Parts: sequence; structure tokens; C-alpha cells
Amino acid sequence: MSISLKRSQWVALILIPLLSALLVFTPAVQLFEGKQLATALLVIAGMVLFATSALPEFVSALVVLVLAMLLSLAPAEVVFSGLTSTACWLIVSGLVIGIAIAETGLAQRISNRFTRYLDSSYARLISGIVLMGIMLGFVMPSSVGRVMLFIPIALAIAQNCGFAKGSNGQYGVALAAAFGCHLPTFAILPANIPNMIMIGSAESIHGWTPMFAEYLLLHFPVLGALKAVLLIALILKLYPDTPRQSPPTTSNGGFSASELRLLVIMLATLGFWLTDSVHHISAAWIGLAAATLLLLPGVGMVSTKSFNEKINISSILVVAGLLGIAGLINYSNLSQVVGPRILDWLPLAPGQDAMNFFSLSLLAMFTGVVATLAGVPATLTPLAPQISQMTGFSLEAVLMTQVFGFSTVVFTYQSVPLMMAAPLAGVPLIHAARLCLLLALLTVVILLPLDYLWWQLLGWI
Repeated sequence: MSISLKRSQWVALILIPLLSALLVFTPAVQLFEGKQLATALLVIAGMVLFATSALPEFVSALVVLVLAMLLSLAPAEVVFSGLTSTACWLIVSGLVIGIAIAETGLAQRISNRFTRYLDSSYARLISGIVLMGIMLGFVMPSSVGRVMLFIPIALAIAQNCGFAKGSNGQYGVALAAAFGCHLPTFAILPANIPNMIMIGSAESIHGWTPMFAEYLLLHFPVLGALKAVLLIALILKLYPDTPRQSPPTTSNGGFSASELRLLVIMLATLGFWLTDSVHHISAAWIGLAAATLLLLPGVGMVSTKSFNEKINISSILVVAGLLGIAGLINYSNLSQVVGPRILDWLPLAPGQDAMNFFSLSLLAMFTGVVATLAGVPATLTPLAPQISQMTGFSLEAVLMTQVFGFSTVVFTYQSVPLMMAAPLAGVPLIHAARLCLLLALLTVVILLPLDYLWWQLLGWI
């Protein structure tokens, strides 16, 4: 019996041995001790499997988890940390909230208000969705919360525009919502976790805290506005479609009892999310409390049948596998092994402003690939004084180059909100992965030089 392989499987069969050989049969292999090399090889294999979709995504996740345990690369609590992480439970609670928003009709009611302003053209629709996501970044300082609340509404807008499930239009709207409320908002100071980690570590280690307007002026024009333009252009190119103009909608009366209960629960949840600095309760447990209320008989709006049919366990396994990769990287100290040595290899020297800027920005991006987005400020902030001496840049400028790195997502596993958004929207992860790679490439080729010129204009370098 002959076995025919898909193109993605052939690509994986070629890439995994090739990349592994480049690591094993070059001087780079000397950097690793003990089980670090085996961990690095497993991480490479896992990233290729997820990037190519050579296997179903949940199978790729299981392959990574099982091999990590069989090879004893880390304890079970590290390998399966994704299942105990807040991200996993945020996805569960987000799926429950999404079901409730859809089944009560609240998503349809809200989407009806916006559809008539967006359905005149596909470009207007995608641009409007991305803009709405960015505006949420100014008022809601949690990309996880923005994803959970905005995805169901965006999907209802897609349905209003006549896009069937699995169509280009539905994928385009879902990706515009997911990426729009996350990536450009890294240019807004309190809108994402890596931003806050950078602020906190810069203040505690170096005694410097950027101001909101200062941060916005430096980063938003290029990494916010222009990145949003690139995102819109990519979605229009990759997922072309034509919306159906919906007829004018008439008022469908006041809110139903279930809609009102859902609104109260959602507003209370949002209130707790916005005040987490006061009560210090994780967004995951707040979301899970809301999901539990929505599942309670007589109180909630999600039936046992809906929960069993619409909660996709495979999406949870995918997140567990991706976070397992991140856990393996941190446990084996791969980022600490590679990071300082890369700093020695970089062509940093006082007076070479362009080369220094590009090198530091790409270093931050590469650090995000190895240590995830939140690991960028944690890894690079302590090195800022040394980098400042090597480049002649001010300490503040060195710290700010991190923003390019943690706002450029190369692989979906780097970003918890994007990993959440795909299952919430019912979009196969390969679509989010492809958009990440292409947007990262355009960001490096187009936005990085423009960002350097903008920094020069403002006198930061």
C-alpha cells in the first residue's frame, strides 16, 4: 500500500532534518549542555509542524508533549504547564462567553448597529474591524479581554455580510478582529502585557518610566498605524471576498431577560478586568467565574448541550502544546544560552546608528521567538546598560527598541491572545500562522527602516 504525502508534509520532512543538521553539525552545537540540545531539536521540530500544518494541529501538540515526556526533557509540570496556565482557562472561559453572546442574540444586536456602516465594500469592512480593535486598545488594557469580547461580535458582523463559515470573508473578518485588537496596540502603553513588563522592569532596574504620550508618539505612527495598514492590505490580498449589503434593520425591541443578565455579567467581568491592579485577581479566574455563572442552570445562558457540542477540546490541546514549547525553552534556559552570545556577535559600535538600531530591533524580535513576547523585556532589560555602552545610544533608546521585537509576532505560539483568538473564531491555526509570518516579513522589510527614520526625526537617535 503506497502512502501519499501532502505538500505540507513533504515540506516538514525536509525542513526538520535540514534545520536539525544546521544545529548539530555546526559550531553552534557547542553552546548546549546536557539535554539542552535535545530540547532545541524538539522545539525546532514542533515549530515546523505547527508552521506547516503537516499534521492536524492537536496531533502536533501531542507529539511535542509526548516526546518531551518520553525523553525526560522536563518534569510533567513544565511539559503540561499549558493545561494549568491561565491561557488555557482563558480560552475555556472565552469559548463559553462567546457561545452565550451568540445564543442570546446579543452579538447579533450589537453587530446590526455596526454592519450598515461597514458592508458597502470589503476594504471598508476589514478596515473598520481593524480600527475598532485598535480603539478598544485605548479603553481596555487587556488584549485577552479584547479578543474574548470582540471576536463574537466580529463573527456576527461577518454573518450579517453574508459570509458563510469557512469562507474567505469569514476568515478575513475574524483575523482582522484578532490581529487588529492585538498587534497595533503594542504601540499603546498600557494595552498589552509585554508593555507593562517592560515598564515595570525598566522602573525597578533602571529607575525610568516612559510617559503615555511619549511612548505613543514614538511608536504608534509606524508600529501602530502603518502596521494596521499592512495588516489590512494583507487580509484583503489573502482573503478576498465581497460582502452582501444587508437591508436596513428595524429595531427589534428592548433587551431580553437573558441579554440583560449577560450584559450584567459581562460588565461586571470587564470591571474586574479593568481593576486587576487593585484586587490582583488573574484575568483567567475572573473569566472562569463568569463562564461558571453562564453555565449555571436558571442563571446562565449556555446549556449543557451547547457546551458539549461547541467547546472544542482540540483547540485546548493546541494551546497546551504551544505553551509546552515555551515552557521547555524557559526550563532549559535556551534563551539565556543563546542571548548573551548573540549580543557578542552583533555588529554594535558607537556612531553606527542605523546598524545599531536594526541589530537591536532584530535581536528583540529573535528573543521573542525564543522566549515568547513577554520574555523580551524580561531578557533584554537587564542588559540595557551594557548595550548602551556598546552602541552609544541612551539607556531609554535601548529600552524602547524592545517594542519592535515584542510587537512583531513571527509564530503564533509567541502570543497568548492570538492562540486564543483562532479557536474562538473557528479559524484553523495555519491561517493565523501564515498571516503572522507574512506580516513579520513586511514589518522587517518596510516598517523597520521607516521606524529608524521616525526615531531620527524625533531625535531619539
